[in-house]
Amino acid sequence: MESRPKSAQIRLKTGFFVLILALISGTIFNAFAQEEHGAPAGEHKAPGVSEVIIEHVMDNHMWHFFDGGTLYLPVIVYTEERGLDVFSSHHFYDEHHNRVEYNGYRLDHNKIYLGETPVLDFSITKNVMMLFINAGLLLFVLISVSRAYRRNAGKAPKGLQSFIEPIILFVKDEIVKPNIGPKYERYLPYLLTLFFFILFGNLLGLLPGSGNLTGNIAVTMTLAVFTFLITNVSGNANYWKHILWTPGVPLPLRVIILPVEIIGIFTKPFSLMIRLFAAITAGHIVLLSLISLTFIFQSWLVGVGSAIFVLFISLIELLVAGIQAYVFTLFTSLYIGLAVEESHGDGH
Repeated sequence: MESRPKSAQIRLKTGFFVLILALISGTIFNAFAQEEHGAPAGEHKAPGVSEVIIEHVMDNHMWHFFDGGTLYLPVIVYTEERGLDVFSSHHFYDEHHNRVEYNGYRLDHNKIYLGETPVLDFSITKNVMMLFINAGLLLFVLISVSRAYRRNAGKAPKGLQSFIEPIILFVKDEIVKPNIGPKYERYLPYLLTLFFFILFGNLLGLLPGSGNLTGNIAVTMTLAVFTFLITNVSGNANYWKHILWTPGVPLPLRVIILPVEIIGIFTKPFSLMIRLFAAITAGHIVLLSLISLTFIFQSWLVGVGSAIFVLFISLIELLVAGIQAYVFTLFTSLYIGLAVEESHGDGH
């Protein structure tokens, strides 16, 4: 690996700052984008297949692992009437796990109301917990690799460093540098953070009992918004010229091209958001549906067949986890590269 100048350490710290900023923004977006989930208040019944699947792919104010193993998460709500209020989500359930009101608050389809008025919900939900776990694991791994690199300077990498270092070089040399060009170092911290954040989130989501972090639209929207802002803030005169006044195009066609180019500014990050959300969520639904076949048919033959399919689909999901991180980083690099590309003449 190349010798690390001081500027590389600054870029590493910048990447960590972007990670924490994404973590905070994801929590804020999550407050405005809570998903629907749960049975009607006061109704207690054994969950069916659809309820189990929805519970996994959607967000929740509690984290259910198994019967008797439920982690009740902090509820943080704000209303103009009461201000900030903090309590445990355990108060929304009685001893029979029926929904109940607490201090005037009620939980309905994973949304919290004060009476009939929706509240501003900043709760530490299951996906927010997954954000913290993902960020903590990411910081631990990358800091460990950074320390190992400094400790083994000039020596062959070993241990965790030997596994992570080739991935870092792959992202830098095969994704970021070819698509952005000479200015790639300026954006490398964000793109490395983006790649590992999505990769770790995808892999953690495949563990039993985990949350569907990167399959949550609020999280993918946060990542897409960062890409949108960085791309357009970095855009030079040549970038905006091709959008607002495309050179080499007859004037009548510019009237048609202009709205198309402006719409394209927003559809690019939108496609990133939907692609990651749909791919990860669909994979989880397929896996859970195959597992549920055993309980639907109550047959060991179906169970064996289902287990075989789940094994192969899980291997495919491991591949998809890496591919989605690669694709998101690749297209982000491409969009940034187009924004910072210098003019090669109006005829091109």
